[in-house]
Amino acid sequence: METWTEKFQVAGNRVVDRVKQLVKEGNVRRIIIRKPDGEVLKEITLTAGVAVSGLAFMLVPWLAALGALVAMGMNYTIEVERSGSPDDFDHDDDEPTGAQ
Repeated sequence: METWTEKFQVAGNRVVDRVKQLVKEGNVRRIIIRKPDGEVLKEITLTAGVAVSGLAFMLVPWLAALGALVAMGMNYTIEVERSGSPDDFDHDDDEPTGAQ
């Protein structure tokens, strides 16, 4: 199956909400959150076929910790690896900074 990557710039106070949204989308295979200096803050690999509600439940402690780590005034980069074709994806909320 084809995979592709996109990047988002997200304010610190929106990182947790954006990660939750990405998990619910279902075609996301991996999420990498980078600090403003480019250092990886957290990387998570999502398993295909796992029920979204079960996965979201398992991520609750991690998301709480992430919320405590991100600074409100800083922008973070979220890299998203998706399965499928970029043409099949509907960009409704945030536009990516670039698909590869």
